[in-house]
Amino acid sequence: MGYRGFGITVAIVASSIGWSGAMAQSAPYPSTYQPIPSADVLLRNGTVLDGLGGQFLSTDVLISAGKISAIGENLTAPDGAQIIDATGKWITPGIIDVHSHLGVYPSPSVRAHNDGNEITNPVTAEISAEHGIWPQDPGFNRARAGGITSMLILPGSANLFGGRGVVLKNIPSRTAQGMKFPDAPYALKMACGENPKRVYGEKGGPGSRMGNFSGYRKAWIKAVAYRDKWAKYETALTKAKPEDEKQPTKPDTDLQLETLVGVLDGEILINMHCYRADEMVQIIDLSKEFGYKVTTFHHAIEAYKIGDLLKDNGTCAAMWADWGGFKMEAYDSIRENIPMVHAAGGCAIVHSDSDAGIQRLHQEAAKALADGQKAGLNISKAEAWTWLSSNPAKALGIGDKTGALTAGKNADVVLWSTDPFSVRSRAEQVFVDGALLYDKNDRSRQAVSDFELGQPGEGDVK
Repeated sequence: MGYRGFGITVAIVASSIGWSGAMAQSAPYPSTYQPIPSADVLLRNGTVLDGLGGQFLSTDVLISAGKISAIGENLTAPDGAQIIDATGKWITPGIIDVHSHLGVYPSPSVRAHNDGNEITNPVTAEISAEHGIWPQDPGFNRARAGGITSMLILPGSANLFGGRGVVLKNIPSRTAQGMKFPDAPYALKMACGENPKRVYGEKGGPGSRMGNFSGYRKAWIKAVAYRDKWAKYETALTKAKPEDEKQPTKPDTDLQLETLVGVLDGEILINMHCYRADEMVQIIDLSKEFGYKVTTFHHAIEAYKIGDLLKDNGTCAAMWADWGGFKMEAYDSIRENIPMVHAAGGCAIVHSDSDAGIQRLHQEAAKALADGQKAGLNISKAEAWTWLSSNPAKALGIGDKTGALTAGKNADVVLWSTDPFSVRSRAEQVFVDGALLYDKNDRSRQAVSDFELGQPGEGDVK
């Protein structure tokens, strides 16, 4: 089993096999991702958005050994490099979606494929989305055609603590581990508001926002006690002598609390489904009570009300351009939400939470930018692209590796047919770590998963 109809099958298989001894020791389910072999490429004379707020006309981008090598005018191509004329076209960093359920809610959307929510307990911090991902989900290929080069796959929002999320490179692979972004931190999905109280209101609770909040606190209290118990054991172990008759007793391992302690230690990043401004502020207070940080609020319909507080606390808001009003906690939505958070100095992100929306996140950003400009907010296209690349990379803890077109970063690059904020624009070529994984004009560079190929019909040659 693999991906057929694609000219890099051998490299894809290699990316799904083996890992270094160091990684195998540091994580029970390590990434097996290996960059697909790539050639040097010079994209010449395009309009460049660097993902950090800069825009450059008639500029070249040089990709070498899977990295951004240089950006500038009249660059010299290395011997043997492919030269692509980007005149009239735009070059950007690849888009990073911080809220996706591809693979855990794959296509076709049938009950047998629903692996995004473990609706058995309000606290399921012990589970991980990576163990439910189906890499044959056709949505990965369709997202790549929309310029998506990385994404965070999250559990659903039924529970107070839904489990770990995992960052993926958007490459065809036989396994989720083969897509797993090397060294990217895990996320912990949490949810506030209507979802958990609706799901558990008839299952013994929580059935109210009060119950939700007490559920968070009780879980964090257990996590602090668990962390302290292990710290006490490790201290006692260093003091114990081999000849001592009584040795320290090793505590039992609790998978659920291991994840929560990972958050307390700053190794796992909180990504929290939360719509209302008042709840976001309460959650920030909760994080201060227990000494952790909320990295990103997701959906964040009312983030525009607290942009200054989000900035002060270093917390990002991942938002839709214009979804809202579909339930009470989404009622107070405005189309200027994203640009208003940006204008307040906050970390604004455009996210999908949709297998269809992920295919056109650049258009979602365009809508938000237009609404902000109509409201008098002077935001450039170059600044707006940070909502799609460098801000998501920062939120996922991978900003040192991707999210911007700067020398030394991963060559996750999209060549657009025209201005990507135009409805007429299409991703013509998509590179991941310098490898051309999608070409609009070359069917051999348009991956098709086994599932999409179907089964032999009656009368077919067996």
